[in-house]
Amino acid sequence: MQPNPQPIFLFADSSLLFWGEGGNLFLDSVRHLTARASPKAAYIGASNGDKPEFYSIFEAAMDGIGVHDRRMILRSFSAEERSFLNEADIILLAGGDVELGWNVFVETGMKEFITRRYDEGAVLIGISAGAQQLGLFGNIEGSSGTELVSTFQLVPFLIDAHDEGQGWSRLRMAMRLLSGSARGIGIPAGGGMVYYPDQQVEAVRRPLHEFSIEGESIKEALLLPRQK
Repeated sequence: MQPNPQPIFLFADSSLLFWGEGGNLFLDSVRHLTARASPKAAYIGASNGDKPEFYSIFEAAMDGIGVHDRRMILRSFSAEERSFLNEADIILLAGGDVELGWNVFVETGMKEFITRRYDEGAVLIGISAGAQQLGLFGNIEGSSGTELVSTFQLVPFLIDAHDEGQGWSRLRMAMRLLSGSARGIGIPAGGGMVYYPDQQVEAVRRPLHEFSIEGESIKEALLLPRQK
């Protein structure tokens, strides 16, 4: 099958799953990207320990856009779950602990399933930790302090979410650990980002904070949502 990547959706939190303008849900834009009349949607809660209360939020969001064939993919990753994920049109990576979720993706083989489905045209949504995992690296706490773990690298930025109250300190630290070799994008609470196959970036609902290193300084710029 020829690669046919779709836009990747990165959300700071779950509020964008229910947000809309002019009577239309933003999530309708995800639904419209799926080719099947009755798409399959997979929720992966590895980063939050497969807590069912978070899956119920996903179910409500899918009900809102008429997607009823959905399933929670558990850490156990049964044969039935593998089969479902292998056909999923929408795949959501939940928030929680970046390192916890990433270890599950690698140890179970979910990583390869998710990457392959993206290449085949599935739409990926990452929320908070899930958004970080779709970027270049995730911040983890190692024995010697903050460390970076290489993640999906489908979005060519360091990503962080809802850390504006701390001045995006995690993102700034990660950029310095990489000696400025990667740009960073901070997604504020309630906001989102769409990364397109042509490498364009779109801010959703809230301005994105884009960071780059020039010399010894970290420069910050705002990427504003499109005017409707």
